Amino acid sequence: MKILAIETSCDETALSILEIEGDKQSPVFRILADETHSQIALHAEFGGVFPTLAKREHAKNIPVILEKVLKDAKLFESGETEFDTEKMNSILEREPELLARISSFLRNTKKPEIDHIVVTSGPGLEPTLWIGIMFTRALSLAWNIRVTPVNHMEGHLLSVLIDSTQEEYKTINLAEIQFPVLGVLISGGHTEFVVIEKIGSYKKIGQTVDDAVGEAFDKVARILDLPYPGGPKISKLALEGKENELVKLPRPMITTPDYNLSFSGLKTAVLYLSKKLQEQNLWNEEIKQDIAREFEHACAEVLTSKAKKAIKEFNIQSLVIGGGVAANTHIRNEFSKLGIPLLLPKHKLATDNSIMIAIAGYFEISQGKESYLYGTEKTPDEIKANGNWSVDA
Repeated sequence: MKILAIETSCDETALSILEIEGDKQSPVFRILADETHSQIALHAEFGGVFPTLAKREHAKNIPVILEKVLKDAKLFESGETEFDTEKMNSILEREPELLARISSFLRNTKKPEIDHIVVTSGPGLEPTLWIGIMFTRALSLAWNIRVTPVNHMEGHLLSVLIDSTQEEYKTINLAEIQFPVLGVLISGGHTEFVVIEKIGSYKKIGQTVDDAVGEAFDKVARILDLPYPGGPKISKLALEGKENELVKLPRPMITTPDYNLSFSGLKTAVLYLSKKLQEQNLWNEEIKQDIAREFEHACAEVLTSKAKKAIKEFNIQSLVIGGGVAANTHIRNEFSKLGIPLLLPKHKLATDNSIMIAIAGYFEISQGKESYLYGTEKTPDEIKANGNWSVDA
């Protein structure tokens, strides 16, 4: 099976083509092509992702990236392709720029040897999700290929299955994974605890009630005058920090009986502390390093404390950490101390990418989840942008 995967949930335009071989218990994912275009430089001046700008960049870049991955996968062939122009115009009527960019390309490109298309449908920024979905609808119509929607967070959970950084990515033998698994999703937009009974069966038991942990990292970075994205900058600064009696931060909701979390108050505590230290003329690079260290330790302590409680209550046998903050070395190390098998994504797969969407899409397809074909007598509208799509919905 060859799968084209499309990811546009935030500010990365990512497309991959994977070929899957082997049985369902131990499939081999061979990467035929993989391309990600990051918009970080464009959004840096805003201190975060500006949705309208991100949507425009996706519409501009996604046709170019498609051509590149088809050529990289040696699946590109020039030639005429006929499709229903009226239906194509109807699909992309609200995206005239994308329509203009993709129509000519599709008419002059033969249908590639792709068996299925999978696309991120949520959660994420709805304007950017729509570009990927509309683009996928157009490809389905032109190439007569079925489409399956994929949950972005399921992609992060399943990104840990990859045990190689080579072009041929073999998954961990699924029979060797001890269930139930606790999934800890930590990213710029989400912080969640998910109990996984088996692949495809998820139950969310807790989440942040305000800021995601990655969002808090970025906000604290701004307080410390660090550029966006702030997470890696905080981690680097924290390496130089030391324990300091003048720098103490709370551990919000660490003792609550549920599995919810809060990081907004922690960010505010950093703000008040920094102002206090500046008023006392104690503001310097060393104190910033100590704050970064204390903040990072506070986040890790709250996350691991809740995870430890869940392990006991739900008889958890393995841990999975997914999302961009999973790349944080200190947080990884703290989770490794919890005494059960820990599955972590390779650094390349911790941040948003389309390889994880292809992996999640493969399991959706292999489990018989519903797919859609655009251009049929009744064009379906079931695949929609759902910015709040829960992984256990």
